[in-house]
Order: sequence, then structure tokens, then C-alpha cells
Amino acid sequence: MKEAFVGGVLLDGRQDMAPQKDRVVLVEDGKITGIVDKEDKEAYQDFQIIDLQGAYLMPGLVNLHVHLAGSGKPKKKPIDPVKSVKQITSSGLMRAVGHAMVANFAKTQLLSGTTTIRTVGGIADFDTRIRDEINAGKRIGPRILASGMAISVPGGHMAGSLAYIAHSAEEARDYVDVIAKDKPDLIKLMITGGVMDAEVVGEPGVLRMPPEYVKAACDRAHELGFQVAAHVESPKGVAVALENGVDSIEHGAKPDAHIAALFKENGAFQVATLCPALPYGLFDCQVSHATKEQKANGKVVFDGVIEMAKENLAQGVPVGLGTDTACPFVTQYDMWRELDFYGKYCGVSNAFALYTGTLLNATLAGVGDVTGSIEVGKCADMIVTKGNPLENLSVLRHVEMVVKDGVIYDHPQVKKIPEVEVEMDKFNRVK
Repeated sequence: MKEAFVGGVLLDGRQDMAPQKDRVVLVEDGKITGIVDKEDKEAYQDFQIIDLQGAYLMPGLVNLHVHLAGSGKPKKKPIDPVKSVKQITSSGLMRAVGHAMVANFAKTQLLSGTTTIRTVGGIADFDTRIRDEINAGKRIGPRILASGMAISVPGGHMAGSLAYIAHSAEEARDYVDVIAKDKPDLIKLMITGGVMDAEVVGEPGVLRMPPEYVKAACDRAHELGFQVAAHVESPKGVAVALENGVDSIEHGAKPDAHIAALFKENGAFQVATLCPALPYGLFDCQVSHATKEQKANGKVVFDGVIEMAKENLAQGVPVGLGTDTACPFVTQYDMWRELDFYGKYCGVSNAFALYTGTLLNATLAGVGDVTGSIEVGKCADMIVTKGNPLENLSVLRHVEMVVKDGVIYDHPQVKKIPEVEVEMDKFNRVK
């Protein structure tokens, strides 16, 4: 296939991106082979013309923190994740049902405009299998960088559901080898607790995983060539993670001078996740179905993620973005909200938020040479919107076209959750 995308306004995804008119993006066999002036018609005379009619063409979004096994639809009562995972893996038939469900959520990610995702804790080997099926052309979905199952400890975050339970440093190291058999792209650790399992109001993110477990797992992961991402929601947890080899802090907490120094010394980065804590911390409890204690702790986490992101930005430490799909009110189709919250609460420009959600995220995930920007030699992973996201990021919620590896999905449709749309829109800058 040879396609020429003409008549649009190009936003190439780079940090200094500015709207470029009269540019034509040439795609052959899924790769970007040229970006030429529209008057250079000889360069694309034998290409299929894709007329964008004045719309905006930009890289597909990249989401660095996804759990594919859930819709994000809020529930009035919490569901036991251990029981749910045991049920979905209880037989060959149930595993097939679960696999198909997760694959459908991956498809939703793509059709909403997210062309690359990084999964950080999933059911069994579902994520890596679906990644391989997409790569083989057997399923429709985004580029997936998968961690597979994570590693936790007794009583730890997602222990026994999306994470193995390590009882010693040696077991933590051994579980890296177990996970490696499924050929993941990274390793995920659950170092602290979260909002739902906080023991004291004002102290979410209790340290669960001992430092020696963290070091053992990180050392083995690095020996095998894997980055290590870690769920962390307290200052103590961040320090332990960075002191013992973690490469990315998922979520974050209020920083101090020691933490700031550790980020720089280790070359680590933060993946800020504003979407999951916001409903707990800012919604009315009757809407979020959270207890007063969970609301208070949700606000602590939300503020901590923001403070860490601001400090890291000030210190030149990379900050990526992820949604933490499928927490309550966090869907498989709303990456645009994370970009918008980044601008609203962390004070970055729309252009910087879009750059972060495309090229920077791809670079942090290790695929910046493959995707994340519209440049010659990269995969043709692109989206089209009617409006200009540099002026209004909410235009990203309605994509006119998704292109992944050169395959075009014209006017894609995803099923949305009305309650989420109504409640989250109250906090996004929707125009």
C-alpha cells in the first residue's frame, strides 16, 4: 500500500511542534517514507490520496500505564480482584472468555486514538499473547509493551490477582525468571499499597515490599535486559524504589531533596497518573462510592503525583503520562483526559502535553525510534482530529481517523460509559 495524506495540518509530535500546512505525508508498507510539499506532486503521483480536508494529522497517542483487564466502569461496591481472576482463569473456557475480553479492550484503545500502550500488570499471560497476536496480524489493537504479571508480597497491592506473591528476596528474583518465560517487555513491581488498602488516613502508599526484595528483582531484571516499573504512592516507597534500581516510578508522591537527587543519579523517570486518583480525591463520595477515608487518601495521592511531576519538570527529570486504566472512572478510551489534566493541574502547555503523550512517552518506553512522531523512517502511527489540540486538547476525544502501521481506521467508534463521561467532564477542560 502507498498512501499520501494530503490537505491536512501536520503536528509532527516533536517538542517544538507547530502547525505545518501544505505538507504531504507519504506512507509505504506501513512506514513513513517521505514528508513533502503538496506542490511536489511527482513525489506522490502513484500514491492513493487520503484527503484530510483541513483536519489535523498527528502521531497516535502513547499510554504508559494500562491494565487491560477492565472497562473502568465504576461499581457501587468493590470487587475482590483475587476472586475475579481465579474465576476467569479457572478453566480453558473461562480463560478463552477472559482472553477475548482483554483483546477487545486493546482494540478499544486503538480505535480511540492510542496506537501504543504499556501494560503494567495483567492476568496470567493474556497481555503478551494479545501483543503477539496483534503483531502477527491476527487481532486489531495498538502496539503493546507488556509486563505480564507483576510481583507483589503478602498483603501487597494486587497480590494474587495481577501480581505474584513473593515471600522472600529470592522468590522476588525467581519470579522475574517466571515472568520472563512469557517474553515481556518490562517487569512491574508493586512496592507500596494504594488508596484502597491504606491503613491510616493521610498515609496511603504504605511500604509493603522490603528493600532487599526490590533490589533482588531489579538486579535480575536488569541482568535480563528489562526495565523495571514500580507502583509507588508514598515518599518512603519512592525512595526505596529508586535506591534499589527501579527505572520508573508509576504514580508518585510528594518529593524531597533526597528523592530529587535519586531520580537524577539513577536516570529514572516518573509516569504521572492523574486520572485514577482524581475521582477518589475530588468527587463527592456519593458519586465515587468511596469512603471518607478513601477520599482523603485519594487526595493525598492526587496531590503527591502533581507535586512530584512539577518538581521533576523543574529538575529536568522526564515525566511520562499514563491513565491507570481500568481503575474506577478510568476507561480504555480516554487517554486524552490524562493529557488535559496534565495541562490543567501541572501547568504545562497543550503542546507540551501532546508531545509528552506521543514522542516523549514513546521514548521513555524505549520505542521512540519506532513511533511517537511523524518522521521519515518511523511506523505510520497517526490520528486525525477536526480541531487543533494545541488550542483545545478535548478535540482528541473524537478522532476522525486512526492509522496504525499504515492501516487506516476511518471514523472509528468506541462504546462509551455515560456515567464516566458526565462526571469526568466536570473536571476536564472541555470545550
